[in-house]
Amino acid sequence: MLLATTNAGKIREIRDVLDGSGVRLLTLPELPTIAEPEETGRTFADNALLKARYYAEVTGLVTIAEDSGLEIAALGGRPGVHSARYPGATYPDKFRNLYRELAGHPRPWTARYVASVAIVGAPEPALPGTRPPASSPVNVLFVAEGVVDGEVWPEPRGAHGFGYDPIFFYPPFGRTFGEVEDAEKLTVAHRGRAFRKVRDFLLSTSNT
Repeated sequence: MLLATTNAGKIREIRDVLDGSGVRLLTLPELPTIAEPEETGRTFADNALLKARYYAEVTGLVTIAEDSGLEIAALGGRPGVHSARYPGATYPDKFRNLYRELAGHPRPWTARYVASVAIVGAPEPALPGTRPPASSPVNVLFVAEGVVDGEVWPEPRGAHGFGYDPIFFYPPFGRTFGEVEDAEKLTVAHRGRAFRKVRDFLLSTSNT
């Protein structure tokens, strides 16, 4: 199964959660370079399905794709689906820009992480040496979502995780996701919750 991401942090977490599912994951860095699709969806679920369909059509492989990000209540749910493209060349830059936007809003700055996942079946095979046409039908095999609620902490803390983890504070832990190891984070994090549903689906289909 193709895991349609080049994000090393996501690949590591997803492999950890799906370990033991009986599925061998092939990742985009292991394939010849494929142009990325434009993520035009209005929701994480839209973009996950868009990416899964695109890579399944291009590669002819069963594909799993994920879209995720941070929604901040005070900013009307932004950066949301634009989390990776929020202004800032680096994540510390993004944090500083977010803090500027949040400065006029009272704390706590409630937020949530969302991860949406889609698995799409391979289209009908094309002729040897050609790619399937854009209209090739693909089957949506499974969709799932994981959500975790927390708040934006007023300063980055911790060197673990990636993305917005150093500023995402999870009250039951009393720490940011940047302050916890991957295994502990994945027990509650959005991606862990979504991909445990994927793991259950894969195990159930392997037993049928």
